[in-house]
Amino acid sequence: MAHTRWTGPGMTRRTALGGLAAASAMAGLPRAARAQTAPLRWWSPQSSPAQAAAYEFQIEAFKAATGIDVVFERTSDEGYAPQLAAAFSSGEVPDVVTHLPSFAAQTYYANGLLEPFNDVIEAIGTEKYYEGANNVFLAEDGNYCATGIGNSAANMLWVRRDLMAEAGIDKIPETWDELRNAVSAMQKGGIYGAPLPYGVNSMTSLIFIGFIHQAGGQVFTPDLQVNLDNEGTRNALEFYKEMREYCPPGATNYSWGESLTAFVSGATATGIYTGRVLINVNDQNPPLADHITCATYPRMSTDIAPWTFNDFASVFIPAQSQNKEAAKQFAAFLFDPPGYIRQLHAAPGHVLPILRTISENPEYQDNAIIQKYSSEVDLMAASAANGFNLGYESPEHQSNSKAGEIIGSNIISEMVGRVVLNGDNVDEALSDASQAIEAIMAS
Repeated sequence: MAHTRWTGPGMTRRTALGGLAAASAMAGLPRAARAQTAPLRWWSPQSSPAQAAAYEFQIEAFKAATGIDVVFERTSDEGYAPQLAAAFSSGEVPDVVTHLPSFAAQTYYANGLLEPFNDVIEAIGTEKYYEGANNVFLAEDGNYCATGIGNSAANMLWVRRDLMAEAGIDKIPETWDELRNAVSAMQKGGIYGAPLPYGVNSMTSLIFIGFIHQAGGQVFTPDLQVNLDNEGTRNALEFYKEMREYCPPGATNYSWGESLTAFVSGATATGIYTGRVLINVNDQNPPLADHITCATYPRMSTDIAPWTFNDFASVFIPAQSQNKEAAKQFAAFLFDPPGYIRQLHAAPGHVLPILRTISENPEYQDNAIIQKYSSEVDLMAASAANGFNLGYESPEHQSNSKAGEIIGSNIISEMVGRVVLNGDNVDEALSDASQAIEAIMAS
């Protein structure tokens, strides 16, 4: 794991004074943290160069305000589960963890591994949040296990209007039939239709859960009985298999990075990802910048409501932290506007504000990407605000604290591989996957 300790130059007098003023956001937290001497450890899988620069600003501002140093340590989207498992087992835990999905936080909290987050939310200011923003983090004991660092719309359909026009497609697909026809028409000249993932990994599991819902199905009933074997899942498996011929050969091993790169590089006519597409296209492939836009991902029919995957990227504090009060101060400080806006601007449209007051802030709106793609950012923000994940499948569903274990087990992506790539019997694959999920739920 990479370690980065950010201290030293870069803090102006104005920044330092701003950080001191921002300390008022932490006023409701215990003052014992002022005596903190050991550096705080901050883990996150989000660490692009621009994000790293924003984190450096936040760390320096926090140190100017409190005298407390912070060490940043990079994790990964696919690797955080074993890394945290090892940390929890050894007791050598980070003090603050950000950008992991809400269902991971719920799972860890249900196992007694996280500190309740109520007082941090109060220190940030409950009135600043969008209404209901923390519902997904409400645990069974009535406490909040975490809060969000931002929203994301992870399964948006990205399209190139230039390729649509060349293929005679006059509207963005809304249904699976329209999507199939569109990618078929645009797949030519070395460009594939779509970068769907087929690897045994979390992206395949999470994206395919979206397909289940886009076919009118669900993984669990609202009272959390396993309901994987339903017509929606079977239709989703059939369509996912049909889409394989329109994806690059390497899609059998695609995860988040490969899928994103396929669209950004121009290798595919459509994409499926968050708003990170915007900054990556503008930085890495500018000729496409004026041709891209997004929509909610197509579903089997327009009678089925769109289902947007929002991982509800979180902030939480491990219960084994030896620096809890300082960690709470730092967690609250992450939402101080100058630093939080820098963090959001590091990948505009990718992580969307969890605070209403930030969305309305002129400094947040003053960004070239957000202004250029205002309609896309607005759509993603609205879609994410009404989004779901396996830990929160619908407003009717109970919170599922086992969701993280299920995703980490790769049961769903293995089922997809068996049926779609290997041609295994659908009944057997669904039965085996259902039993494996039931075993996790019973554990």
